[in-house]
Amino acid sequence: MKKIIRVWDLPIRLFHWLLLICIIVSFISVKIGGNAMEIHARAGYCVLALILFRICWGFIGSHHARFINFIPKPRTLLSFVSGKTQAGLGHNPLGALSVLALIFSIGVQAVTGLFANDDISFEGPFAKYVSNSTVSFLNSIHHLNETVLIVLIALHLCAILYYYKYKGENLVKPMIMGDKEIDPSEEAKYSPTDLGQTSKDGGLQRGFALLLLSLIAVILTYLITA
Repeated sequence: MKKIIRVWDLPIRLFHWLLLICIIVSFISVKIGGNAMEIHARAGYCVLALILFRICWGFIGSHHARFINFIPKPRTLLSFVSGKTQAGLGHNPLGALSVLALIFSIGVQAVTGLFANDDISFEGPFAKYVSNSTVSFLNSIHHLNETVLIVLIALHLCAILYYYKYKGENLVKPMIMGDKEIDPSEEAKYSPTDLGQTSKDGGLQRGFALLLLSLIAVILTYLITA
């Protein structure tokens, strides 16, 4: 009988899929341009709210969502790459670095977008508070980071396909259902500590996450519209 362990709580799963939707909308709307830039801006605000939530949840969320439980130390990373370290139920060391890189890049994209100004159809809500040279500098970062973000997303998708095709591990299903099914014959692949750590995902946890995201959204909306 397979052992079922809750790895990703509902807040993390919703964060993941909502972020994906917002990023897709953001990419499509910016390519359309014109009036669609308003949609691009709103998608960017949602992305920023989600990233801020994920950062907070990385400190106060469930076990596998916390940074302290998946950010690898250099020794752990080298040990994993050399095949000496057992896999983790959540992010493995390389996956952890990928997640951090994505959070940072997406965060940079959302923040710089607040200061963007194309002198045609869009001006970020914070552009008026800084000099033209600063706006120009942040605009250049925004455009350059778009390429970086596309590369990181492509690598993320390639890793998912690699694990599915060559290691027989479906990384998408746990991010949908929350649970990871461990066959008794595969338990040796994981550390005993990880196998005993189930992420909390009850009503109280979910309610607190909703309250936190709502608070972030309200504060961000106030700052943007003030």
